[in-house]
Amino acid sequence: MTLAARSLMFVPGGRPELLAKVARCRPDVVVADLEDAVAPGDKERARGAIVEALAERPEAGAVLLRINPPGTPWYADDLAMAARAPVDGIVLPKYELRSQLAEVRTTLSAGALVIVGLESARGVADARPLLEEGPDAVYLGAEDLIADLGGRRTPAGTEVLYARSQVCLAAHLAAVPSIDQAVVAVRDTRYFRQDAAQGRDLGYHGKICLHPLQVEAAHEVFTPSKEEIGHARAVLAAAEQGVGMVNGQMVDAAHVAMARGVLARTGVS
Repeated sequence: MTLAARSLMFVPGGRPELLAKVARCRPDVVVADLEDAVAPGDKERARGAIVEALAERPEAGAVLLRINPPGTPWYADDLAMAARAPVDGIVLPKYELRSQLAEVRTTLSAGALVIVGLESARGVADARPLLEEGPDAVYLGAEDLIADLGGRRTPAGTEVLYARSQVCLAAHLAAVPSIDQAVVAVRDTRYFRQDAAQGRDLGYHGKICLHPLQVEAAHEVFTPSKEEIGHARAVLAAAEQGVGMVNGQMVDAAHVAMARGVLARTGVS
């Protein structure tokens, strides 16, 4: 399965009944979350409840299970259960060592999807070699990163700009789709759109979603508009004549590459 994720929608593992409601917002990828969304004392119960709830698959391009990270008491049982569960793969949080992805690949069936989370100082610092191992996608976990660094989250987000750029750059070099940070103010759709647009401008392919309201916004931001498609076609047409002009701007090789990228995102040729 090829992973295309404008929206990576997390559903709390402690509330498996919400999986049935996810279909209404049609996310590209649904993630049943056993990590951050479940208190330590509820991990075992949530694992069993999620498996039962997943018997009726949500409508999405892919359905994944976020397990607890390596080194935690729940990791081994989560991974073993994921290998048997009716899911397309897993989300591996706090990815820091190449061997972690190798272990997951060995346990899961061939073709299972693995999205990794870079959300610690070590993970972000080692992003390039980690992503060269070939996960199916990567997300930036900005909240956990700043907690690890002992910093503070701000609305401007300058404290994570370096990490945001680093992960996106490493993902591009490894040809791995990149998924941008979460916005925890789940009902502030205006801010979500602004933050998503910043991620799209950096080169991200999609965004973590924590609420159905965010899914629609993510799809709008990460799907090229008719205007963008029309401009891309005009750039390519002008380039066929050599160096040209489109809307008063010079067209060169960089603009041609960006135009092709726009069309590739939407499947238009």
